[in-house]
Amino acid sequence: MKISKKETFSESFSVYIDRRMIKILLLGIISGFPWVIIGSSLSLWLKEDGLSRSTVGWAGLIFAVYAFNYLWAPLIDKIRIPWLTKKIGHRRGWIVAMQTIILISLVFWSLINPSTNLVLVISVGLIIAIASATQDITVDALRIEQIGEHEGKSMQAGAAMAVVGWWTGYKLGGVIALNAAEFFQNLGLENYWQITFLILGIVVIACSIGLMFINEPQPTNRRDTQRKTDLMIENKLGASNIITKTFAWITGTVVGPIISFFNKNGFNIALAILAFIFLFKIGEAFLGRMSVIFYKEIGFTKSDIALYSKGLGWLTTVIFTLLGGLFAIRSGIIKAMFVSGILMASTNLLFSLLAWSGKSELLFAIAVIFDDMAAAFATVAFVAFISMLVDRTYTATQYALLASIGTAGRTTLAASSGALVDWLNGDWGIFFIITAVMVIPSLIFLYMIKDKLKLND
Repeated sequence: MKISKKETFSESFSVYIDRRMIKILLLGIISGFPWVIIGSSLSLWLKEDGLSRSTVGWAGLIFAVYAFNYLWAPLIDKIRIPWLTKKIGHRRGWIVAMQTIILISLVFWSLINPSTNLVLVISVGLIIAIASATQDITVDALRIEQIGEHEGKSMQAGAAMAVVGWWTGYKLGGVIALNAAEFFQNLGLENYWQITFLILGIVVIACSIGLMFINEPQPTNRRDTQRKTDLMIENKLGASNIITKTFAWITGTVVGPIISFFNKNGFNIALAILAFIFLFKIGEAFLGRMSVIFYKEIGFTKSDIALYSKGLGWLTTVIFTLLGGLFAIRSGIIKAMFVSGILMASTNLLFSLLAWSGKSELLFAIAVIFDDMAAAFATVAFVAFISMLVDRTYTATQYALLASIGTAGRTTLAASSGALVDWLNGDWGIFFIITAVMVIPSLIFLYMIKDKLKLND
C-alpha cells in the first residue's frame, strides 16, 4: 500500500516562487486599472456634478460591454494587427492598441463637462469600456498561456497573482484618482476631475511600458488546430472556393469554441456551469456599484475612502488573495468556491451594521477588511475555476465567453442598484441584506454539478 504525505503549507506556498507569477501580476494590474476610470472615478465625477444616484447607477450600464466581449473574442484569437503583431506579438499588439484608445479617450474627457455634455461623457466612457473589455480578452489569454495546460497548482497560483494584480491596479489606481481629485479640488480648480483624468493617462502609458517586459509564448499548434477546424467545415460544404473558405473561417471562428465547450462538458452540465457563473457575484456587484455613493452619504471624504476602501483594502486583498490561492490549492477549487460564496454573503451584512450605526471609522475599516477578504477569496477561486475549464485551442474566446457571462450578471442586473436604493427610500441596511441573499441561487447550481465537472488539473 502506498502512503502519500500531505503537502506542507510551505510546499504549497513555493508555487508562488516562479518568475511567471511576476508577469501575471503585471498583467492583472493592466487589466484592473481601467475599472478605476469607468467605475469609482466616473461615478464620483457625475455625483459631484449634481447628478442623481439613479443616473449614476444607470450610467454603469457601460460595464455591460464586458458581458458581450465574447462576441468579438474569436476575432482576437485569429486576427493579427498589422505592424504591431510583427513587432511585439499577437497578444501584446492587441493590448497596446486598446491602451492607446483608452489614453485618447481620457484626453477627450479632460476637455468636456458632464452637466452640459452627459451623453458625450457616457459615450466616451463606453469607448473606454469597449477598449478595456477587448484588452481583458487578450490579457486573460496571455495570462493562461504563461502556464502549462495541466499545471493545475500553477494555474491556481497564477489566478491568485492575477487577482492580486487586478486589485492592485484597481485599488492603487483608485488611491491615485481620489487623492489627485481632492488635491486639485483643494487648490480651487473647478475642473479637478478633468485634470485627474490626464494623471490617469500617465498611468496607462506606464502600463504599456511594463507590458514590454512580459514575453509572449508562440504556440504553433493553436493556429494549426484552428486551421484544421476550418478545413473540416469546408470539406463538409463539398466545395473549395472563396465563398466556402470565408464561410468556413467565420463558422470555425465563432462556433468552434462553443461546440468545444459543450462537447467537453455535456449539454446539461454546460448549462448549469453557465448559470452558476452568471449568478455567483451579483450580490458583490450590487454592493460595489453603490459603495462609493454610500460612503459619501454617511459622511466620509474622498481621502477617507482612498485610505480605507482603496489603500487599506488593497493590502487586505493582496494578503487574502494569496491565502485564497493556497486554500484553493490545498482544499480544491470546488470547496474554495463554496467557502468564498458564503464569505461574500456574510461580509455584506457588515455594511448593514455600518449603515444603521452611522459614520464610524472603526466599523468602516472592519467592513472594508472583511469585504475585501471575501472578495479576494471569491475572485481567485472564480478566476481559477474558469481558467481550468478552457480549451487551449480557443483560450481567448472560451475564457472571454465564461468571464463575460459572469460579468453579464454583475453589470446588467447591478445597473439597477441605484434605483433599488431609491426604491428602499435610502435604507442602505436593507439594501446590503438583499445583496447578501443574492449568492444563494449560484451555490445551489454549483452543488448540483460539483461531482460532474471536468477541469484541467
